[in-house]
Amino acid sequence: MTRLSKTPQTLVIQGVTIAPGEVKRIDIQLGQLYTQTPMTMPIQVHRGYQDGPILLVSAAIHGDELNGVEIVRRLLKHRQLKHLKGTLIAVPIVNVHGFINQSRYLPDGRDLNRSFPGSERGSLAGRLAYLFIQDILALATHAIDLHTGARHRTNLAQVRVDLAQDQVLELAKAFGAPVILNSNLRDGSLREAAVKLGVPTILYEAGEALRFDEVAIRAGVQGILRVMRQLGMVRSRTVKQSKSQLEPVIARGSSWVRAPQGGIFRSLVRLGQKIEANQTLIGDVADPLGEQPIAIYAPVSGVVIGLLQLPLVHEGEALCHIASFSETDQAVADIEQFTEQMNALISDQG
Repeated sequence: MTRLSKTPQTLVIQGVTIAPGEVKRIDIQLGQLYTQTPMTMPIQVHRGYQDGPILLVSAAIHGDELNGVEIVRRLLKHRQLKHLKGTLIAVPIVNVHGFINQSRYLPDGRDLNRSFPGSERGSLAGRLAYLFIQDILALATHAIDLHTGARHRTNLAQVRVDLAQDQVLELAKAFGAPVILNSNLRDGSLREAAVKLGVPTILYEAGEALRFDEVAIRAGVQGILRVMRQLGMVRSRTVKQSKSQLEPVIARGSSWVRAPQGGIFRSLVRLGQKIEANQTLIGDVADPLGEQPIAIYAPVSGVVIGLLQLPLVHEGEALCHIASFSETDQAVADIEQFTEQMNALISDQG
């Protein structure tokens, strides 16, 4: 089991000591494949010379969610880590088995993010979840978990938090995504396990599985640096703040629009679009000949924060995710401003 000794100058992970000022890669041992090939989870630990928060940044708990992997890679190359106060534990690929197979799940078919806290003698998912908590999460004072939409679904950049938990709202606001979604804790999730350990945790969602989304990636890197600034881990000047930096809008709830029948779905909305209940046409579902299409209207008002990208649908399949706001127009304006800022940054930096 990983431990943080009573002496704050000593940090040990699976027998590897990281001293103040050191940067070390550690390959967490995960056992063997059925070929007896060793499996490891690569992590990198950056320790500042001064004590401070221990921030865990994790990605690819779902093995096909690649944006977070790239966010961590870029974060680790960022020059501001040279002035780090405290410790950054970066885990770009938690679900290594799923990552290799380009799959959301582990080889046993289980969802790792429904398997926490796990068990030392449980299933493959349970053992991995247990190891991650004992050797990594237990060290952290704060955590950011990076996700994308599921396969064939894309998400608007958003931070999900349980507003009933202390401290997380300030972290979410600091991150700077245009939308903060109040999201209850899921049984077996990393967030739930973190709460039980007293580790404030936010979840960043943006983009689609198995795809890189440049806006989502750059926003993710900037967001993590903003949180580190909020925690006093990097200098104030490390994050370039626009004079018009957004104040994220909080969505108190959300709902999915589902397919009334199987067929071919033609979407007529986009991410960030304002939706009016019973007025906005989400799209239609028809058979391959286009006969007897069923028009689908929004059942609630709000903003589109998630969309199905695949036109082929079964009855009941989730098509469009709508978040509800007390100030919908402000939310739409903030999303548009965020998109413009990210696109301008991409144009400037190439």
